Amino acid sequence: MRVAVLAVDGMFDSGLSVMLDVLATADALRDDAEAGDQAFTVIPVAVGPSVRTGHGLVLATAPLTAIAEPPDVLVMPALGVKTPDRIVDVVRGHPALDWVAEGRSSGAALAAACSGTFFLGEAGVLDGLTATTSWWLGPAFRARYARVDLDERRTLIHDDRVTTAGAAFAHIDLALAIVQQHSPALADLVARYLLIGDRPSQAIFAVPSLLATADPTMTAFERWIRDHLAEPLPINSVAHAIGVSERTLQRTTAAVLGMSPVEFVQEIRLDQATFLLRTTQQSVDTIASAVGYQNSATLRALIRRRRHTSTTEIRRGNASFGHEHRRSGRGARPGR
Repeated sequence: MRVAVLAVDGMFDSGLSVMLDVLATADALRDDAEAGDQAFTVIPVAVGPSVRTGHGLVLATAPLTAIAEPPDVLVMPALGVKTPDRIVDVVRGHPALDWVAEGRSSGAALAAACSGTFFLGEAGVLDGLTATTSWWLGPAFRARYARVDLDERRTLIHDDRVTTAGAAFAHIDLALAIVQQHSPALADLVARYLLIGDRPSQAIFAVPSLLATADPTMTAFERWIRDHLAEPLPINSVAHAIGVSERTLQRTTAAVLGMSPVEFVQEIRLDQATFLLRTTQQSVDTIASAVGYQNSATLRALIRRRRHTSTTEIRRGNASFGHEHRRSGRGARPGR
């Protein structure tokens, strides 16, 4: 299986190295998994003969003009933690976009994680498909690529031979998915060797306050919810309080975040509940009351449904994670 990784200046070093390491491990374990004779060959490709990665490493690449035939899989690079505007500046009009579209037309499978999904969006190959991206890039992606059915809560989505993954280290999931499409048994063996865990959702890592900054109405909505978190929050009353109609609030929340106002209220409540579970010894009943639920059963059920975990598992997690949040529960902006 020939896998071409499109390399660009400033690309996320770990995205490339993860892809190389996972596929190299798969190749080394093929005999143990009885996965056939087809080797995994990874080819870094670029517009020219080399690129400089985000950490300044020079990577030798095969120029796109030297690729005689499309590989089996094309992988788009992530650009690291950059602002949406900077990501769009890179992908807009990129010389490789036509090559990506031609690869799609010729039957090659496509794959991308994190900001690399913007290459697929810009090339138009995601139109009409369901895809994911980094949770914090969701609003910008949704605004620019309106024809894509975006679900940034999921870590990995496969639709019509196009695989997309979430935030930067979801490159691990993306690489493993490429192996799994070749041989599920081999993918399982690789996961065991490399201690790759299951991350069905990236929603637990999302910071609602950061998502809300994409739109002034959402910023006001998020702030009002935070200030009244323990109270009942009928959407019509909240809309009136921030100076918009309920219909406008519903439309804006759907357009910016891809969810309903009620779902966004739930996300903020879950965000604060997670913070309290990780940083205090308060009972689950007390925490449930503090975030607006009458009993802990409602909170527990919501955590199971939306986070695919439990209050016990959250509390057992790394407590230091919560200290990255302010006491108000607002999340810290990712570093540049």
